[in-house]
Amino acid sequence: MNAQNFWQILSEKHDSLTKSGRIVAEYLTRHAEDAQYLSISSLARECQVAEATIFRFCRSLGFDGYNEMKIALAQANATQSPAASYKLEPGTDTATLAGHAAAASIEAINGTRSALDPAALDQAATLLQRARQVFCMGQGGSMYLAQDIWARFANISTKFHLAGDSHMQAITASLMGPEDVVLFISYSGATRDLMETLRLVKNNGAKVILLTHYADAPGAGLADVVLLCGARENPLDSGSITVKIAFLYVAEVLVLRYTLDNQELTAIARDRTSRALAPKLL
Repeated sequence: MNAQNFWQILSEKHDSLTKSGRIVAEYLTRHAEDAQYLSISSLARECQVAEATIFRFCRSLGFDGYNEMKIALAQANATQSPAASYKLEPGTDTATLAGHAAAASIEAINGTRSALDPAALDQAATLLQRARQVFCMGQGGSMYLAQDIWARFANISTKFHLAGDSHMQAITASLMGPEDVVLFISYSGATRDLMETLRLVKNNGAKVILLTHYADAPGAGLADVVLLCGARENPLDSGSITVKIAFLYVAEVLVLRYTLDNQELTAIARDRTSRALAPKLL
């Protein structure tokens, strides 16, 4: 990654940029704070240029790709805005940190509630009800979110399963049929493993529910239903707990919809599982 400050690089390279590149540069200059949260598709749309133009712009500044450029932008923003991180300095008392974390979590949930489409949730719940099998999937930190979501649904029905790493996901996807559903969690909705798995899923006629932050992510193009997480993740804070909270909020709403639409099944399942677990408690 280029060690120079992003704005210094942009200034030095500005005169050599193409006309389209200067449009991107102007947008980043005017919307620096918001731009660091955009996907490449979103930035291209805001600048009214092609994604390939964004990629060429990044390369012209000396970056290997869009993500590296976005991280450099976020670092430059953090350097230029020390007040934004004032409350999180080493000397900050724990009570202030607790308040900061609480506010960030509430903001993440409220942002997700605003972004969430009730009709999409209803559609997703219907797919889950009609499915023969449902496979919860994710990669990296999202794999553990998928595990939590699977565990929540597994208390209701044994048709919910967890597919682990990308190899197992590919194997599982290759054996699916039209009556199966994948519930995939991916903040970016734009990783190679995600796209490879979803292509296999769609080739076999199975359905896809994607939980992501970006409505225009490449993965969204392969999904039957997209459920949006409204929390914003800073490129310098990958794996943010607040984003995980927002995803679990979406999952909880989906679980509530599913259980209310299957009250008899849910009541029987909860009775049986609670009796099975009772002897394990001290």
